[in-house]
Amino acid sequence: MKRLEQRYLERMSDLYPTIAAAATEIINLEAILNLPKGTEHFLTDIHGEYEAFAHVLKNGSGSVRRKIDDVFGNTLTAKDKQELATLVYYPKERMEMVKKTEENMDDWYKINLFRLIELSKRSASKYTRSKVRKALPKDFAYVIEELITEKQVGMDKESYYNKIIATIIRIRRAEEFICAISELIQRLVVDHLHILGDVYDRGPGPHIIMDMLQKYHSVDIQWGNHDVLWMGAAAGQWGCMANVIRICARYGNMDILEDGYGINLLPLATYAMRVYEGDPCECFKLKGTQRPDRAETEMNQKIHKAISIIQFKVEGQIIARNPQFKLEGRNLLHRINWEEGTINLDGTSYRMLDLNFPTVDPEHPYQLTEEEEEIMERLEKAFLGCEKLQSHMRFLLAKGGLYKVYNKNLLYHGCVPLTEDGELKPVTLYGKTYKGQQLYEAVESYVRKGFFALNPSEKLKGKDVMWYIWLHPDSPLFGKDKMATFERYFLAEKETHVEKKNPYYKLLEKEEVVDRILDGFGLLREGTHIINGHVPVKLKNGESPIKCNGKVLVIDGGFSRAYQKETGIAGYTLIYNSYGLLLVAHEPFESKEAAIQKGTDIHSETMIVKRVVERRLVGDTDIGLELRGQVHDLEVLLAAYRNGTLKEKI
Repeated sequence: MKRLEQRYLERMSDLYPTIAAAATEIINLEAILNLPKGTEHFLTDIHGEYEAFAHVLKNGSGSVRRKIDDVFGNTLTAKDKQELATLVYYPKERMEMVKKTEENMDDWYKINLFRLIELSKRSASKYTRSKVRKALPKDFAYVIEELITEKQVGMDKESYYNKIIATIIRIRRAEEFICAISELIQRLVVDHLHILGDVYDRGPGPHIIMDMLQKYHSVDIQWGNHDVLWMGAAAGQWGCMANVIRICARYGNMDILEDGYGINLLPLATYAMRVYEGDPCECFKLKGTQRPDRAETEMNQKIHKAISIIQFKVEGQIIARNPQFKLEGRNLLHRINWEEGTINLDGTSYRMLDLNFPTVDPEHPYQLTEEEEEIMERLEKAFLGCEKLQSHMRFLLAKGGLYKVYNKNLLYHGCVPLTEDGELKPVTLYGKTYKGQQLYEAVESYVRKGFFALNPSEKLKGKDVMWYIWLHPDSPLFGKDKMATFERYFLAEKETHVEKKNPYYKLLEKEEVVDRILDGFGLLREGTHIINGHVPVKLKNGESPIKCNGKVLVIDGGFSRAYQKETGIAGYTLIYNSYGLLLVAHEPFESKEAAIQKGTDIHSETMIVKRVVERRLVGDTDIGLELRGQVHDLEVLLAAYRNGTLKEKI
């Protein structure tokens, strides 16, 4: 151990070769520990709503507006504050509008430049100069640093600033400068972003959201069930691929696959139009979309039916090769009585709404036709060969996981599988039994194997586990007794559509159950919160996102337009700043154009979940813990220099 310590100190001495260097770094780190903690921003269940997501990202769930209120108080009118906020969100577009009516743009530039500089000063105040310097836009880094850094006593600051501003305006760089400093404010107002799952499905732009996240300065992602479904599709798992295409067809979002990712759907479309010619596909009407083109709608419905039938066949094959999943009860094609037009479920006979299944062989219902097999093989190559999709999935793998513990908060998307009496449920997967944290880590390990394992058998298991995560009753990302896709398409009886939730959802108000979950992840019971999404909180029905006296926060409030009629709002987001936890309830986002033209923001109501007595500092965070470890190691290095164990490298 002493040899290892000696080698470690020698490596450290390469970075800090003298007493002065080590001492300076200790002073620097101690100073950082006493700065206010950075603001964390939590979002979940975005479901492809890229415009609303982009706006919430820009306004930091009201953080920009709160910062404007802090800086300007009563010195600006409510209208001026809103116009300044809109300028921060959409600087280029807002200036284009202002130029149409403003007679003296130089004065407008001057006023707003000074306001933005004051706002950026306050936004930068909780960070070190080094961190702010790294965030500065390259083209204006020096000038912005001069403007937001306090000058020495005795310098005529007002004259100095005025000269810089006047020069920026005179040389016609005001608009570029305003764009740069607005982006800096957005960057500084939120220090770290948490995405608690479900970037994908339902909305039109998950690929656009992924592009934004790849450019974001600091982010982690807890995978949602829809994200893992796309990961499985990107890994070439046929059940996941079929589900992805079916959901895109159902919501009229084939453009995501064709234009967003360049997946060629022509073979599938040609096949569907021929096989289901003359079939109105009434059970496969599109959801949440108004397509004016009748021919396109008809084609989408036929694709919807074709891929659904392929999905039921493929899933039957996955179930057959994984008997340990114990999902035989979800294979339903062989239960159809073709002569009577009924299906038997749990001893009850139900009449089928559609029996036109020309590609299903009653003797071998789960066998794909040669053409279906060829279509799936071509689709697999397309998913595996799409560089943009693979890039997005690599990002999810690098930045994400099934859960995360961050600053005493336990983050995950779905639910911890529980028994009826609130105990952690043991789950068996490929011969081993897990529960709680062990289950999350085992399942995540299989997901990574599905992409990276060299052993073909282990890689296949990993791929199939991604499908398992999507719909298995024991999946921590599903949390229901079944996925009633077949019943919802083909049976009118509502009782067959019911998907019974895991006991987790009815036990969240019981503190002993929540404490048991925290124990299962090795976390302290006091001062720790569980933050998750997955199941929309129906505010209009009186549901609250705050559970168990604030220990649990369920922040899915319907970001997706498809859910907003049920929830009554357009999503919850959470802010954790140095003063405490703030839960923000959003009303629907009208459009980017309305935000620019009318200066309208997403109207939000903020609830204080927890306010701290003393302002939280960096030293109170996980980063603070790491920095204290670095301080300790530097002090050991300093002692080694001073007692002669190590020589300075001068």
